[in-house]
Amino acid sequence: MDTHPIESLMKTVMASLKEMIDVNTIVGDPVESMDGNVIIPVSKVTFGFAAGGSEFSSQKNVQDKEKKEEKALPFGGGTGAGISLQPIAFLIVGGGQVKLLPVYQNAMWERILDVSPQILEQIKTIFKKSEEKSVQPL
Repeated sequence: MDTHPIESLMKTVMASLKEMIDVNTIVGDPVESMDGNVIIPVSKVTFGFAAGGSEFSSQKNVQDKEKKEEKALPFGGGTGAGISLQPIAFLIVGGGQVKLLPVYQNAMWERILDVSPQILEQIKTIFKKSEEKSVQPL
């Protein structure tokens, strides 16, 4: 049995999508800054894909089927794909720490989580200083 024309359409599209999909599409190539930090772009990638087709019959094809002659019906089909690439953050590695710098403006919660270890450390030092002042030998 011969392969259906939609199969060749699907194989072509899937091969093209396979070429486009790469880890560097989502996590970009790292770039080293002058101060020694490494900056890695992170993106959100969305793919959409559709394929379809139809076999057309003509009066001649209908007559041939009535005569029990199997002929392939004419086929029409198409495929389409779309991609959306949106940068969402930059990962900055350097100075013994890793920071995530979001691109979009409403990143308040991410910023709070990013700064929370520093805030906790400052609170600890404030409590230590107050304990040292309250327990001074006479």
